[in-house]
Amino acid sequence: MSRNAPEPRPIQSDRRPPTERNNVRGEATRQVIIAAAERLFAERGITAVPLRDIGIAAGQRNHAAVQYHFGDRDELVKAIMESRGAESEAHRVQVVTSLMMGNRTPTTSDVVDAFVRPLAIHIKPNNHYLAFLSLLITGQGGYEGLNNRDIHAGASVLTLGTLLGRLVTELPPAVLEERWSLARTSAVHALARYQSAQQKREHLPAKIDVLIDDLVAFLSAGLVAPLAGSDPRAR
Repeated sequence: MSRNAPEPRPIQSDRRPPTERNNVRGEATRQVIIAAAERLFAERGITAVPLRDIGIAAGQRNHAAVQYHFGDRDELVKAIMESRGAESEAHRVQVVTSLMMGNRTPTTSDVVDAFVRPLAIHIKPNNHYLAFLSLLITGQGGYEGLNNRDIHAGASVLTLGTLLGRLVTELPPAVLEERWSLARTSAVHALARYQSAQQKREHLPAKIDVLIDDLVAFLSAGLVAPLAGSDPRAR
């Protein structure tokens, strides 16, 4: 062998235990399936997509791959919620912490903004969570309906609801709770519409950031609006 020839490098083998390697591969497969399911659910409807189609879209040769990793449709839906919801929750926790630790008293608009903007982070390419979530809450009766599926809002959203109750004292608690649920549901639908229009390159009346600002202002005004004179709860 020539003196100038490089020394052969030893072949690097994966020395991790077989169980650990299988777990890593299994989690990677789960994430691919979650991404495929989110897209197909958003495009075709949550109950309209056969699990087999999701497996094919995820590149799985085994037609039972989705059932193997998730069990059934409900568990797959929960997995999507947990995966994407964790992204929003991490962002929202920072915002809520800043609100609670700040030097000024938060406003109703601050509360709404803290809910809306962490959802708006999903307005980006190859992300179909808002459209998926919009369809899901429509089918389940809004955020309250989601709780019936054991899919709960993050702790930060619960904190925002408590803070809102302290800020808006002129309304009966039951009215404010209903309006808060309506505001959250409306925010999801509006953001899903913005994302869909952006992905399809349809015309929007303003830039996304401006539309989000206006959405926050609109929802905030609705939360504190006086009750209609015909509403018996106003008496």
